[in-house]
Amino acid sequence: MKYLINYLIDFTVLVFLYIFVFFRRWRTQGRDRLLVNTLMYAYLSLVLYFTMMPVVVSIPFMLNHPYTPMNLVPFIDVSLGRGDFLRQVFLNVIMTLPFGFLFPLTQNKRAKLGMTVFSCFCMSLGIELLQPFFDRSSDITDLITNVAGGVLGYGLYVIFKPVTFWILAQLKKPH
Repeated sequence: MKYLINYLIDFTVLVFLYIFVFFRRWRTQGRDRLLVNTLMYAYLSLVLYFTMMPVVVSIPFMLNHPYTPMNLVPFIDVSLGRGDFLRQVFLNVIMTLPFGFLFPLTQNKRAKLGMTVFSCFCMSLGIELLQPFFDRSSDITDLITNVAGGVLGYGLYVIFKPVTFWILAQLKKPH
């Protein structure tokens, strides 16, 4: 029950932040922008849930344990056959697919592959560097597979771009 309350606090903060900061700003930009930005916000909230939560109640205790540096040997679990490495690799790729798809849509100007990959890299690196503060492990393999997921997501964006832009154009039309 204690852990549930900790997560509830984080989600409450995220909901209030959305309602009182982002929603007000995004709704003035049109329904298409509101949809895309809300989807990205919801996606990033889920990434936060799976990678670092609970955050708010953990902040006072972030420095109460030793910082364990990132494992810098790529795919060491795979090469040593440790744990459920295939599942971890698959989940890390899947986790950032939506980023690769949604990030270009959140940009007012056209986002190219390079900008999307760089942004995905920065997001993943930030997560990996912060995870040890929340008593979680950090691994270069996660960074590599997250970026691969972002690239695949961008590929899906390119494939579905005509359909996506048609849907967004429908949202711009007055009803």
